[in-house]
Amino acid sequence: MKLKLGTRGSALARAQSGDVARMLEACGHEVEVVIIKTLGDAQQDRPFADVGAAGIFVREIEYALLDHRIDVAVHSYKDLPTLGPPDLVIGSVPERVDCADRLLVRADQVDKSQGLLPVRQGAVIGTASARRQALLSHYRPDLTCKMLRGNVPTRIQRLVDGQYDAILLAAAGLQRLQRSDALPEPDAYVAFRVDPTEFVPAPSQGALAIQVRKDDADTRAAVAATNVAQAERLVATERALQAKVEAGCQIPFGAWCRSTGDGLELFACAEASVGMAFARATGRDPDGLADLALAQLKEGGAKL
Repeated sequence: MKLKLGTRGSALARAQSGDVARMLEACGHEVEVVIIKTLGDAQQDRPFADVGAAGIFVREIEYALLDHRIDVAVHSYKDLPTLGPPDLVIGSVPERVDCADRLLVRADQVDKSQGLLPVRQGAVIGTASARRQALLSHYRPDLTCKMLRGNVPTRIQRLVDGQYDAILLAAAGLQRLQRSDALPEPDAYVAFRVDPTEFVPAPSQGALAIQVRKDDADTRAAVAATNVAQAERLVATERALQAKVEAGCQIPFGAWCRSTGDGLELFACAEASVGMAFARATGRDPDGLADLALAQLKEGGAKL
C-alpha cells in the first residue's frame, strides 16, 4: 500500500516522521513524506499564547488530510487540541519516549546545590511555554524567563552563543534528534533531566499521534500495526484531564501519567491564585483518575 505521510519540516518533525515511515515500511507499505508548513512554523517571534496556541502546529496538516492530499499525518501528540475535526481519528500512538523536560545549562552557569533546577541564582532561562514559566516561577523565583522560539537546534545554538544561561526543552525532542547531525556540539552545556513528578510535563509530551481519516479503513488498518497499547492508555489519561481543564499552551497546566503495575498514577499541576496547585492520584480508569486529579487541583486553588 502506498501512503503519503504529512509532517512539519523542522529537523525534529522530520526525525519523527522518519521513524513512523520506517515502521510502516517494515509492515510492507511504501511511504512518501510530504512537508507542510504550519502557522506555528511561520510565526516564530511571539510566545505560543500570542498566536492562538491550540492547533498552531497541526491545522494545515489536518486540512491536507481532509483534502486527501495526504493519507497519514504525524504529530507531536502534545500539539493536538483535545477536540479535533470529527472526520479525523488517531489511528496509532507508537512507543513513547522520555516525557520529561530537560534543562540545558551553559557549563559555567551550573550550580548543583540548587537541587531540582541546577543553575546559578539569577540566571536567564529561555522558554516560550506558559507551563514552564509558571513552574520556574514556583520553584525558582530568582530566575528570569526570556522568550525562546525556533526549532530545537536553533534554540540550543542560542544557548551556546550566550543569549541565555539555560534553556528548557522536551527530553523527547533531544532524544529523537541525537541520531542526526542537527544538534550543536554538547561540550558547551550540561543537560539535566527534570523530575516529572515535580516539574510536571505537558500532557502527552514525548508521544506521537498518527492521524488518519475516519472513513479510510485501509489506512487505519495499516497504521494500527504501529500502536502501543500502554502508551495509548497513559496518554489517554493525561488528555482526559486536559479536556476537563480545557487547557492549552496559554494556560499553565501539566499532566503526566505512569504505570504502576496494573494501575495508573497521574501527576498534574495548574496555575493557582497563589503559585501552583499540584495533584497526585492513583487508580485504573483514565476518566475517573482525571476527575480525582481535577478535584485535587481545585482544592489547591487552581484557576480552573
